[in-house]
Amino acid sequence: MVRPKLTEQREIVEALRTDYSVRQICEVLGFTRSNLYYRPKQDPSEDILCDEIEALALRYPTYGYRRITQLLRQMGYAVGSKRVARLMKAANLSVAVKRVCQTSTSLDEPRPWVNRVETLEVSRCDQVWVGDITYVHLKSRFVYVALLMDVFTRMIRGWHISQHLTQPLTLKPLKEALHRSVPEIHHSDQGVQYLSNTYISTLRDYGVEISVARRGHPWENGYAERLIRTLKEEEVHLNDSEDIHEARNRIGHFIEHVYHQKRPHSALDYLTPMEFQKQNLD
Repeated sequence: MVRPKLTEQREIVEALRTDYSVRQICEVLGFTRSNLYYRPKQDPSEDILCDEIEALALRYPTYGYRRITQLLRQMGYAVGSKRVARLMKAANLSVAVKRVCQTSTSLDEPRPWVNRVETLEVSRCDQVWVGDITYVHLKSRFVYVALLMDVFTRMIRGWHISQHLTQPLTLKPLKEALHRSVPEIHHSDQGVQYLSNTYISTLRDYGVEISVARRGHPWENGYAERLIRTLKEEEVHLNDSEDIHEARNRIGHFIEHVYHQKRPHSALDYLTPMEFQKQNLD
């Protein structure tokens, strides 16, 4: 007996589901319920696809374009490997490039890092800083942005933009931010830029506790991910920067004049981060 195609299976189920449950139909006819419910997503825009690729590449740093393509297809995106390879190359995310970028050596000692903020009640300024990295799509290439945010006030303590995913991308804004204030806890994902000897040593010099999201659990760095989503939706995706200088100026203006001073935040009782910080420092 030739098994009906997926489209035909769906038509059969639709015809019978008035009298039987989907589970009963699948059990009798041998259909797979997950296939019946699955609906491919529409062809994604370049921005959406790049966001997904970046998230997967940072989560699985050894994966090449073939594996990333398979992950995207499992997520429901109808995308070809050539397109993924092109976007990964343009974003400097192909495996060979990423290995070159990982110039910082690892700590010789074991890494006893745990998530210290998962159940923590954040109740004061500079109790927890979160850090993350994203990219900005320019006219002809990609550049990278590192951000440090104070969770309680949502103030961005430091940020830096660079053409490369090397150590200065995260270390420079950290050192500049530490000159102004010091957090009790620093939280990030397990990116090599955050767990290098130099970065960890800098935090320890200031007595900062280290908190790390588990590998493969990006939601454990949710505060930083929401900040990046805001930056992209309200600035990056609305403006096309010609070069890194224009991107730096636009992002700097957005952070200092829009995000900090004009954008009300629901988690801050609809005050801006600047207003909320001032209220809690007075």
